[in-house]
Amino acid sequence: MPTPDIGLGFSLLRVTTQLVEAVHAGLAVRGFGDLRPQHGFAFVRISAGNATLADLAEYLGVSKQAAGQLVDQLVERGYVTREPHPHDGRARLLALTDKGQACTRAAEDALADLSREWDQLLGPSGRAGLARALDALATPGPLRPSW
Repeated sequence: MPTPDIGLGFSLLRVTTQLVEAVHAGLAVRGFGDLRPQHGFAFVRISAGNATLADLAEYLGVSKQAAGQLVDQLVERGYVTREPHPHDGRARLLALTDKGQACTRAAEDALADLSREWDQLLGPSGRAGLARALDALATPGPLRPSW
């Protein structure tokens, strides 16, 4: 039986780590240094709209208590608000504030910077080929940290 190519797996994990680190560093230089990478994963779900604490916990694959602590941090730092849910008096809808939306744009800018670096390294066609290959491998699902 052939041995799996763990080198490819390690390379993919390292590239993922580099991507998260590049976004985090890019956010810091853009004035959002009070966030940790896991906050960014929460932003992905909250920015999609109609997110409750239970939705966020499920999306991140964590307990409601852990998601609540994360949301508390984001609310305290001015990135997220809790609004009344129009159909469930017990639930609150999570929404990005103007500061949260600015942070999201800053993360997109940091990703664009990294994409330009990859264009220089691989060339635009090489990066496009890599994107196609990764799209073929990736299964749909939540974008979450591997806690």
